Amino acid sequence: MLTRRQLLLASLAPASSPITLNDDGAWSWFQDERAIVDGDWLLVGSAAAGRRADIDLTAHHLPSGKTHRVTLHPALLEPRGAYDDHNAPALLIRPDGRYLAVYARHGSENCFYYRVSERPHDPISWSSERRYIPSPTTRLTYSNLHSLSAEKKIYNFFRGLDNSYKPSYCFSEDQGDTWRTGNVVIRVPATERHRPYVKYASNGRDTIHLFYTEGHPRNFDNSVYHVYYRNGWLHRSDGTRVAPLEKGLDKPEDGTLVFKGDPNNVAWVCDIALDSQGRPYGVYSVQKDSAGLPDGKAGMDLRYRYARWDGQRWTGEEMGHAGTRLYPGEDDYPGNLALDPVDPNLLYLSANADPVTGQHLAHYEIFAAQRDRQTRWRFEPLTTQSTADNIRPIMPLGSRRLLLWLRGRYTTYTNYGLAVMVQKR
Repeated sequence: MLTRRQLLLASLAPASSPITLNDDGAWSWFQDERAIVDGDWLLVGSAAAGRRADIDLTAHHLPSGKTHRVTLHPALLEPRGAYDDHNAPALLIRPDGRYLAVYARHGSENCFYYRVSERPHDPISWSSERRYIPSPTTRLTYSNLHSLSAEKKIYNFFRGLDNSYKPSYCFSEDQGDTWRTGNVVIRVPATERHRPYVKYASNGRDTIHLFYTEGHPRNFDNSVYHVYYRNGWLHRSDGTRVAPLEKGLDKPEDGTLVFKGDPNNVAWVCDIALDSQGRPYGVYSVQKDSAGLPDGKAGMDLRYRYARWDGQRWTGEEMGHAGTRLYPGEDDYPGNLALDPVDPNLLYLSANADPVTGQHLAHYEIFAAQRDRQTRWRFEPLTTQSTADNIRPIMPLGSRRLLLWLRGRYTTYTNYGLAVMVQKR
């Protein structure tokens, strides 16, 4: 008879060896969905380095194993001539079955670019590129696409309407063919231009959840908050109305507090998903013991934390060690982690330390993490003794259980050499 640990390890074990899906591509973690599954197709968006900043769509046919690469935009370079992982596209399956891809430069233009596939459920042929300018003074970064069937609208949540540096939105009432500008979603009443960071999740019907901070953790001792949008209004976790979406929050604290940060516990959101009852669960990183340290000297002890809304309150705990920063200057950059969109007690994380002991590892490795009823976490390495780093895992929604991540060298967000990996679960 198998022991409990043997059963656990069997449940976490991968169903196949990882394969290289794209030999040159990267993404940040504040644009979604970066990957989608539609029937037999896996679609993944990324920003290339060796191909000089091409914005790529990789379409992988799961039954045959054949892969096609579509260049959505060649050489989307920043003004200083750099490629940039912030420029990776967000993807969406439209109600008519055609695909929508939206992407933008890293705060250096007032527009986002978008393309639509020519036929439903066909990721190979795409219409010509168009662009939308939310306002002349916008400085746009990131895209997050959500379709709400009850409203017959597609929303794009981005950063930077009217050069605000803040989470903002626009929307489409014709499946992304044309767009209308909304407003800033979260304001920060401070003299410094703080920029709340947001992860979004939607039920695809009538609700979009926002899991966010007050600012960049380099500039603010972040806490973590949650609100959700439904029927024109932003609500706290318990359903209390806060403000109309078209007005936005006056301050981050208007949402529900999930985690209270301080100078030695500075948070940054990583992922959010919804359980079978539509309740949110999320994960975030915390930089420990960094009070008083200058940029470049901190980030040597990052931790991962988990939070879940039980219908009345947020519960959660520290999961384990995340290791150290990816590079000096961005002292809060973790390897990152991805929630399983089906099982709230299962996730995948990247760390260059043993999650339990904190012992340093030569490279960032991917671990599966399982939570039991006593809120204890058990970890199983999916990559070991790697010769390169494994970072930024994602697990897309869909009928196929697939884990993706980036493998290679990551020096900065404008200096990397990474491949996109995929593993069937």
